Amino acid sequence: MTRAALAETSPKRPGRGWLRSLRRALGWSALAVVTLTAIAAGWAWWSLRGSLPKLEDTRDIAGLVAEVRIERDALGIPTIHGANRRDLALATGFVHGQDRFFQMDLLRRRATGELGGLLGRRARNADARVRVHRLRQVARQALAAEPPARQALVEAYALGVNAGLDSLARPPFEYLVLRAEPESWQPEDSYAVLLAMFLQVQDENGDYESTLSLLNESLPPALFDFLVPRGTEWDTAIDGTVLGGGPLPAPNDVLLVASTPTDDDGMPTDESSTADTGSNAWAVAGSRTADARAILANDMHLGLSLPNIWYRASLVWPEEDGTAQHGTAQHGTVQRVTGITLPGAPVIVSGSNGRVAWGFTNSQIDTSDVVVWSPEEADDNTYLTPEGREPYQRHQEILRFKDGSEETLEVIWTRWGPLLEKDHRGRRKAVRWVGHEPAAVNFHLLELESASNVDQAVDIANRSGMPAQNLLTVDADGRIAWTIAGILPRRVGFDGRLPGSWADGSRSWSGWLAPEDVPRVVDPESGLLWSANQRMVGGEMLAKLGDGSYVLAARARQIRDRLEALDQPRELDMLTLQLDDQALFLARWRELLLEVLTPAATQADPRRAEARDLVEDWQGRAAPDAVGYRIVRRYRIALAQQVFGHLTRACKEIDPDFVYRLAVHLYEGPLWQMARQHPPHLLAPEHVSWQAQHLAAVDAALDFLLADGAPLDEQSWGERNTLAIRHPLGGLPLIGRFLSMPSQQVPGDNYMPRVQHPSAGASERMIVAPGHEAEGTFQMPGGQSGHPLSKHFDDQHASWVEGRPAAFLPGAPLATTTLRPLS
Repeated sequence: MTRAALAETSPKRPGRGWLRSLRRALGWSALAVVTLTAIAAGWAWWSLRGSLPKLEDTRDIAGLVAEVRIERDALGIPTIHGANRRDLALATGFVHGQDRFFQMDLLRRRATGELGGLLGRRARNADARVRVHRLRQVARQALAAEPPARQALVEAYALGVNAGLDSLARPPFEYLVLRAEPESWQPEDSYAVLLAMFLQVQDENGDYESTLSLLNESLPPALFDFLVPRGTEWDTAIDGTVLGGGPLPAPNDVLLVASTPTDDDGMPTDESSTADTGSNAWAVAGSRTADARAILANDMHLGLSLPNIWYRASLVWPEEDGTAQHGTAQHGTVQRVTGITLPGAPVIVSGSNGRVAWGFTNSQIDTSDVVVWSPEEADDNTYLTPEGREPYQRHQEILRFKDGSEETLEVIWTRWGPLLEKDHRGRRKAVRWVGHEPAAVNFHLLELESASNVDQAVDIANRSGMPAQNLLTVDADGRIAWTIAGILPRRVGFDGRLPGSWADGSRSWSGWLAPEDVPRVVDPESGLLWSANQRMVGGEMLAKLGDGSYVLAARARQIRDRLEALDQPRELDMLTLQLDDQALFLARWRELLLEVLTPAATQADPRRAEARDLVEDWQGRAAPDAVGYRIVRRYRIALAQQVFGHLTRACKEIDPDFVYRLAVHLYEGPLWQMARQHPPHLLAPEHVSWQAQHLAAVDAALDFLLADGAPLDEQSWGERNTLAIRHPLGGLPLIGRFLSMPSQQVPGDNYMPRVQHPSAGASERMIVAPGHEAEGTFQMPGGQSGHPLSKHFDDQHASWVEGRPAAFLPGAPLATTTLRPLS
């Protein structure tokens, strides 16, 4: 029988036709899925590409007075040429809107408690925390209080931002991912961005003061004075004042409850604390250089993400513009200022105008005070003031979310500021903070662009409404100066260190310090100024500034000593100092650890013996391959956790969230005294001796380092200090890897000039001498663009990681955008 006949006579297998149909249907379905996926991918790619700015372009823009030319170099850095400063502000807004709109949007929403409108209910708690300060209202009032010319400039900037956003074929890619639409930029939003920086670097809730209050009221006075020193042996103030630490308390002055072996100080144990990172800046006068030039170096340490917080720019306009109130910087017939801008604001934050260069570090001065009332002085409806009882001001803040839902939040204010949670004694408390005051928020800093000498720069800084910062400035005549930039409160009747009642009028803020009363140091005899967030001055100057928790001066000491040793330094010498990762601060802890690891101690535990060998081999730097550095560092941390956990246990029992070392940055002073002097009355009772305490810290450090199962000799500093810099959306699946920088092991740490952590460190490194900008250097992580498809997303990153010199000034133009007035 033929195969065909057999097929005809054989019984048919049930379902074969259905299976063929199913396969056919699945084939078509798969084709459809592939086709739809390709279409979706193509649409996504088109949308992503469409959100890139067009760099060779001509645009007609409403609000321009004259034509503006934006020339971008090989790194995407714009040089903006305009006929007047207002047009330059508009053009600055244009490039910010093109390259950084999402970053700006997050900053304004962060300050005003409006993140929920973009991110949904996941941002609810963050919004609620900041809404208590009502900073949207402060931003509006600050704009209204500006002089008309400055208002016009800020309004022009907003026009430029919206024009830059509109120039994109598609909205910035983040809005595609979040399925949201960008909201237009308003002039008041620039003040919200400025207030976001207040929030980033200041203590808006008075947490430091509240922590000191808990310590003060929970511990014997002698122990409080010891644990909260005014200074340490590391003090390196620019005026030479030394405060030193408190003496060890006597046994009769300290009565401590028994601790438990698990007591620690509550500090996170992941080694990632950046509480002492701060910033660096220093100035070298012309009297110390070969050709009388003054040199400024500045590296501001902040949390690192993509894009970088700063945006580089150079602005050029005719010197006859008339916006300068303090003289002009001569460059032929033009004025030029180059440096970094903060997207969202129309000002060069740090840079050089050819006559004057300036930079900043966080001042750590006291800009907030906690006001408390006893139960008799305040109830649910009223509180006591010098004029009698007064009702609370009750405000309804509306939290709005992306899904259209809303939540009403009642915010209660007093004449001195918002009510916060009750303190550890159940007292009502409010906070008085400079960020609440429209008078302390302005863009007077714009005037630095046209300052001619350090005297003018200092005067401008003292009138600028910005977070209180150390200003270091140098000029083309070789002079140098320091002051505090910002509007500062004038305290009456108290020093601001601890909370207290203001009900009887004996404590108050009596307006603001006059500019001429703000501390300043001009042309010091040494020819050097340095700042690393340490206490800068003492005496009457310190009394005016207060103490907002100054950082330990070990980093400042290393900078000062290196500067003093330099002979006729140049710009590249400054870069070498910025990259200095020698761990001088830990040198004495290395020697102490080697003393602790006696032959008896190492024989008792082979891990200790290996640790000793690795510490002996350490070369003294926070290098990526340094295992010994990490062991010494971790030993010190473990000792601090155990010792301070015992001594501050009473505080922890009152407030489980209490963390001593997060607030008291000078804890090295008391820690080192105890580590060397071994006071028996401060020893935790579970230890028979301080040697036993030290070995307990060693063992805790080794337990921590070996917890991942890797051998001790593989626990290098680089294994922990590995860069983790990414975009806010970098944690999302699929796209996250395109929004992150490489995970590279890098040198540096706290307590040395090269401050570096996985997600924090130098947000820029700038070195410049006024009049010699062509020899200046600049580095920053990431790049100009916030778009992952742009070649300028990461093209400055390698030089920042490697510490390679890169030019301060923009290079030759490669692309030009022309903005013309809309006729």
